[in-house]
Amino acid sequence: MAQVIEVASERPLVEAESIDPVITRLSVLNRFLPLWILMAMAAGLVLGRTIPSLNSHLNAVHVTTGTSLPIFIGLLVMMYPVLAKVRYDELGTVTRDRRTLVSSLVINWVIGPLVMFTLAWLMLPDLPAYRTGLIIVGLARCIAMVLIWNDLALGDREAAAVLVALNSLFQVVAFALLGYFYLKVFPGWLGLHTQGLELSIWRVAETVAIFLGIPLVAGYLTRTIGERRRGREWYETKFIPRIAPFALYGLLYTIVILFALQGHTITSHPADVARIALPLLAYFAIMWFGTFAYGRAIGLPYERTATLAFTAAGNNFELAIAVAIGVFGVTSGEALAGVVGPLIEVPVLVGLVYVSLWARRHYFPTPSQPVPGGAR
Repeated sequence: MAQVIEVASERPLVEAESIDPVITRLSVLNRFLPLWILMAMAAGLVLGRTIPSLNSHLNAVHVTTGTSLPIFIGLLVMMYPVLAKVRYDELGTVTRDRRTLVSSLVINWVIGPLVMFTLAWLMLPDLPAYRTGLIIVGLARCIAMVLIWNDLALGDREAAAVLVALNSLFQVVAFALLGYFYLKVFPGWLGLHTQGLELSIWRVAETVAIFLGIPLVAGYLTRTIGERRRGREWYETKFIPRIAPFALYGLLYTIVILFALQGHTITSHPADVARIALPLLAYFAIMWFGTFAYGRAIGLPYERTATLAFTAAGNNFELAIAVAIGVFGVTSGEALAGVVGPLIEVPVLVGLVYVSLWARRHYFPTPSQPVPGGAR
């Protein structure tokens, strides 16, 4: 999700901060993100009706197969600020808590994609394009908005930064292989029919290398050079807030173009958006509540439990949209499925922040308070 680092940067009074309404601690851009997305969708529909030849104009110049220059620029603008935010140097701390590390890797890269795969096939058996788009969403693990949800829920900032950095690098290596496995190999093992799905592992790998690799390298170099010259405090309090909104601008720009080109399909089948939303809602609930319960069961402190849960429930919709457009095209159902994601994610995860803070008060100990129910 597009990220604006404008949540509280310090926690002088943890208890007081947890009482404040969560919604007031979100930046204005993030607070009204569903509204901005709806407005971008509406603008796209109007644009598509106003300029029927928009598709031919956009496709005048192609940068990669199936990706025009305007879309290419929008996707890179959307991805770069997200990856410039990641603290890559903190990967060295990853071995300090192997229990959290191993749990996160298994939940994010084994359980998460499997849950989305199952929900997509169960709830969208007759809509293969949307089903494929949701499976791609399930493979794109969260590397952006999780830092905001984690902060609002008073989770462990250091652990979140490490897990985000790990997910960023792991996606470059594993996304194409996992995508091919869940879209082609695994359905074949289960006897599920995927006729008509043309998918090349090299095409997926090329798309990931371009739309994740380029902004990843740019983000790493930006952070490294920026911190070396001006220090981390300047980089995170001055530079990041300046570039962070561009992730949202890139996302909204891409949504406008996508809906302009898909206007007829969307207006002809409005219920499809609702059908895409249902498995997403189920996914967020299963991943967050299941992971939160697991963290408490193995004795993790609240901060690590919250971080683990929000990392598991969130997804990198920017990458999912980029891959869907790069592989299947901007007018594909796969791309539309990716766009519905952030529309659903923001209000759902804001609600889960409230749930998390409630659970913190009732099920986790403080220095002067015993744990209800005998939890460790």
